[in-house]
Amino acid sequence: MGDRPALLTQALAEIAHEIGIITRISSIYETAAWGNENQAPFLNQVVKVTTIFSAEEVLAKLQAIEKKLGRERHAKWEARLMDIDILFYGNKVIDTDELKVPHPYLAQRRFTLAPLQEIAPHYLHPVLHKTVTELLDLVPDPLPVAPYHTTDYEPH
Repeated sequence: MGDRPALLTQALAEIAHEIGIITRISSIYETAAWGNENQAPFLNQVVKVTTIFSAEEVLAKLQAIEKKLGRERHAKWEARLMDIDILFYGNKVIDTDELKVPHPYLAQRRFTLAPLQEIAPHYLHPVLHKTVTELLDLVPDPLPVAPYHTTDYEPH
């Protein structure tokens, strides 16, 4: 929803300001909506961040960023301006009511694995003991994921 590339740029700036140093950024991918497929395609991007904050603190900061960027939470898998997830937090396994890391749907979502594979192909999932590349090769999700190309023209 909204100006999708601009929202991603704003999210990156907020993450860098509030959470830590962004050390890797994937390309942007356009993907069919997952969960509730009767929505417009989503844009997805994955970043690697170095932070001093705990996973729980990062989650609270991400939720504040989502809200700042216009996210309102009403229903699961609804159309939204911004959705930021923690996919991994180092090699930690966290399972609380508020936070589950690694992300519980990660291995089922091509739209997450494709950009993740771009920046961390050999990263080993601490529970499934497979690399991101192996997970992408095995993902059951048939929904299309394609590089997103903007139509903005910038003269040289």
